[in-house]
Amino acid sequence: MTPSSSRVVCVVVTRDRPETLARCLAALAGQSRRPDHLVLVDNGPDDRTRALLRSTPIPHTYLPSSTNLGGAGGFAYGILTARAMGADWVWLADDDGLPGSDRTLVTLLRCAEDKALDEVSPLVLDLADPQRLAFPLRRGLTWARTRADLGGRRFVPGVAQLFNGALFSARALDTVGVPDPRLFVRGDEVEVHRRMVRSGLRFGTCVLASYRHPSGAADFVPILAGRVPVYAPVDRARAATAYRNQGYLTGQPGMRWRRWPDEARYAWYFLAQQRDVAGWLHWQSRTAEGRRERFTA
Repeated sequence: MTPSSSRVVCVVVTRDRPETLARCLAALAGQSRRPDHLVLVDNGPDDRTRALLRSTPIPHTYLPSSTNLGGAGGFAYGILTARAMGADWVWLADDDGLPGSDRTLVTLLRCAEDKALDEVSPLVLDLADPQRLAFPLRRGLTWARTRADLGGRRFVPGVAQLFNGALFSARALDTVGVPDPRLFVRGDEVEVHRRMVRSGLRFGTCVLASYRHPSGAADFVPILAGRVPVYAPVDRARAATAYRNQGYLTGQPGMRWRRWPDEARYAWYFLAQQRDVAGWLHWQSRTAEGRRERFTA
């Protein structure tokens, strides 16, 4: 069975964002090749969400969760449900983003078929400025921040931003498993990417397919004359979770080498650039907790 003739189940995770969810659902329903089924994980069961889902023309399943499972747990719940339904491909979507055109899904399926991919991601663009990427895209030792930085490439192998619009084959999901719910938010996509690399799966970014998402650039702070970014959320609670997860990730096979570059760049950011000794000690403490797998809430 080819990707274009396969059963595609779309998984959307939401919580208390009916306005952006409505926009997302409308864009999914407007695809020239619609998903065969939609699974909506609601991390905060809400009558408005149920009403929005009832209005979509896509056959759907509603999965309410009285416990906020976060993005990682929500996608894990939805992916397992999609696989239990017999999905050949699972298309992942956050509620605050939307496909960049009505041909996003069909373009991803065609790319997966043409290049024999196990997973394919669209280019994730800034919702407010489609010439800019919503998140910096690492390419070896360099970072792409705009479409122009990709130099007209149509496909970038071995690089994928998860989970905004990412399309996974059943084979890929059965090989790497589901996101780790302990990571809750931030780092879950990096951890799945780590598993994909180590599993030898074929994957990449199809530049011809796009997904729009609010920019996350504000949380990336440039250092060393703008050549290197550090992830430093303004929100202290989000930063604490991100740093803990960062420590966990750099303790895992395939990513341990990143610990020492991280030590260097965050030391520069907190001590040389911010003059923030307390911030540096907080980063050290939280990453150490992550390496010890101290995920106590």
